Amino acid sequence: MHIQVINFELNIPHEDYIAGATEAASVFSEMPGLISKHWLGDKENQIYGGVYVWESKEACEAYKEGPVFADVMSNEMYKNQSSKDYGVLDGPTAITA
Repeated sequence: MHIQVINFELNIPHEDYIAGATEAASVFSEMPGLISKHWLGDKENQIYGGVYVWESKEACEAYKEGPVFADVMSNEMYKNQSSKDYGVLDGPTAITA
């Protein structure tokens, strides 16, 4: 497994983001190698994003080379976008999963 965390601030109202995210969720549900995406939102501080659980680092890298990631990182609806990847420590994760 491989974890990716994306964060950004909104340049649009919260309600508009929720509507768009709900519509876009089906795109992510069909993404190759994506086990799950957990949508994040801190309305008070206007920080949003997602925690992506990928089958492998290669699946994450393939996403980062594709059009959906490019849109997230360049979309004018967001600002201060960031993406960080993490490996998973299998031993402790197996105990808590």
